[in-house]
Amino acid sequence: MEWIKHVVDIFLHLDEHLSSFISQYGTWTYAVLIATIFCETGLVVLPLLPGDSLLFAAGSMAALGALDPHVLFVTLSIAAIIGDSVNYAIGRRIGVRVFSLENSRIFKKSYMERTHRFYEKYGGKTIILARFVPIVRTFAPFVAGVGAMTYRKFLLYNVVGGIVWVAMFVYAGYFFGNIPFVKKNFEFVILGIIFVSILPPIVEVLRARLEAKRGVAEAE
Repeated sequence: MEWIKHVVDIFLHLDEHLSSFISQYGTWTYAVLIATIFCETGLVVLPLLPGDSLLFAAGSMAALGALDPHVLFVTLSIAAIIGDSVNYAIGRRIGVRVFSLENSRIFKKSYMERTHRFYEKYGGKTIILARFVPIVRTFAPFVAGVGAMTYRKFLLYNVVGGIVWVAMFVYAGYFFGNIPFVKKNFEFVILGIIFVSILPPIVEVLRARLEAKRGVAEAE
């Protein structure tokens, strides 16, 4: 279980780890950040990489002069957009076959059908909203590639969502990350970001259950 403790430590002390990495590798830090954001958004098997919290921490480092916030914004936006596009392409190429596997515990056909209904209900804004939800952010473009959305429409929402997502967290970190109170309680800020990020799907699940109970009550 040591690796779990290590992952949690990285999540909760991103500012310290990132600061140490910058001092050792300098501008190579940009390459690592770009690769991390690309993998977190582009590879459906790596949904647990840091996303929101990493962007916020990078912005806070930029406020100290260690990184350039505008370079972060441009490069990480591109990484996020390309990542989602690659994820979409993977879903387009192998998604149908993956979801058709009878014994798959992860890629069940019912999941695809449920996600299709979600796309039908919320439309293209699903791609934008998914940017702010860990794990869902990694899975949504893959499912879109399976057949829920044409690439032209997907690309539009992908670009908008990627730019808004990166800008919001990088510049939030830049302007607020080094306020003494925030800096002193950075771990709690990161936990708060994670909580706010996962709140939408929790609300959606509770709402769906409430609607289901109402439907049963009306039927009776």
